Amino acid sequence: MRAWLYISIGMSFLSCSDDEVLVSPGGNWNNRNSSVLNKNIAQKEEVNIDLYLEMRPKWQMQKTGSGLRYWIYESSSGDSIYSGDVAEVEYSVELLDGTKCYATADDEYKEVLVGQSEVESGLQEAIKLLSTGDRAKFIIPSHIAHGLLGDLNKIPPLRTLVIDLTLLGKTK
Repeated sequence: MRAWLYISIGMSFLSCSDDEVLVSPGGNWNNRNSSVLNKNIAQKEEVNIDLYLEMRPKWQMQKTGSGLRYWIYESSSGDSIYSGDVAEVEYSVELLDGTKCYATADDEYKEVLVGQSEVESGLQEAIKLLSTGDRAKFIIPSHIAHGLLGDLNKIPPLRTLVIDLTLLGKTK
């Protein structure tokens, strides 16, 4: 029942707005139109994330100011991570619809230079919330993930990511 409420509210935001923006080739595009379009996309994505989480009531997600949602489901007392550290992580990445995109292989990890690498800003923010040994789930909205282009490989444009991540360690 609650899911239908979210869907109804989301659809009313997207379909009944006086600020509706239609994108057409050669149209008169301006900053206001861009802002309205971005706002509409963000609202729709927020509704989809809420619906996704409603089906996972055990996930005790918190939300940061950027829109990143996180749940540290296995906490440790390891070292904190800072910009300039190299984080060693195991992870799996999927879309809200369950499509699996990426995962580290068994007994392997990826190194991420925190605060200075090519990794999307949402994952950078996520890693900084952890201590070594922590395991967490993250929901990263598209504006702090791969945005308008996707990753040009397995992640389509404007997609929310669900990441399960373990912070194994760090080096300087």
